[in-house]
Amino acid sequence: MHTITAPELKALIEAKSPITLLHVLPDVHFAQQHLPGTVNACIYEMAFLSSVAELIPKKASSVVVYGAGDPSLDPSVAVEKLRSAGYTQVTDFRGGLTEWTRQGFATEGQGLTSEPPCSDGVFQVDLETSIVRWTGRNLFNHHSGTVRLAGGQIEVANGQLLRASFSLDMNSIACEDLVDSTYNAMLIRHLRDEDFFAVDRFPTADFVCESAHAIDSASPGLPNHTLQGSLTLRGMTQSLSIPAVVAASNADHLTGQAQFEIDRTQFGSHYGSGRLFAFLGKHVVNDHIHLHVKLHAKRS
Repeated sequence: MHTITAPELKALIEAKSPITLLHVLPDVHFAQQHLPGTVNACIYEMAFLSSVAELIPKKASSVVVYGAGDPSLDPSVAVEKLRSAGYTQVTDFRGGLTEWTRQGFATEGQGLTSEPPCSDGVFQVDLETSIVRWTGRNLFNHHSGTVRLAGGQIEVANGQLLRASFSLDMNSIACEDLVDSTYNAMLIRHLRDEDFFAVDRFPTADFVCESAHAIDSASPGLPNHTLQGSLTLRGMTQSLSIPAVVAASNADHLTGQAQFEIDRTQFGSHYGSGRLFAFLGKHVVNDHIHLHVKLHAKRS
């Protein structure tokens, strides 16, 4: 693969060589910082090749591709896509903006801005847009569905997540995979009765985070906090540690997402447990339930 360094690229630009500089990060980043004379097509967009075709219609054009710089793979992936699409003169400026600015070379744009920090305050969970998805399994099958939120809040102090809590409306349990309405209704009745969640006696399930710890080494897309707290379900309370992604979209909105499993038998739901009953055969139901919690919260 043909690569180029920042000094070599600068020399080509100063010599007015017939090259097209292609910035392959999102347009927001392009507006913040880019090399002079650059065009932009985002490698993360499905329409990347179509955008490039409009910007650079001649596939014999000399194209220098760059992005953030090592170790980010954005320019290398873009080069591979362009070459597969028939572009024959593609060069990978692998050092990207990192190397360019380290050399002290000029850039254009509004200036780089960081991700919005979590602003201090109390944020109430938006019950319309927040949801919990569940998956339960047995030996031969699985079912999945949703539970609505009954309430919740997130508190931030000194830019750090301090505590959080949420309640599930157990009367809202729904199954999404069973299309037969009779079997769907039968399963929901089964989940709501004493075999599973005893909803008539315990209409909510409640999680309270007693402490939250940031994971400083987390990269985007991985859990960046560990929530230590307790879950109360069927009137029983158990300690629970949840890995979560917490981010601010702006000063007034937070989003938290977490995926984890709970052992329902620890909360008195014993039906079909292979640890507690013998000779279940096809009637075994897995002890663990997978939960995906998505909370959108607005400043109070």
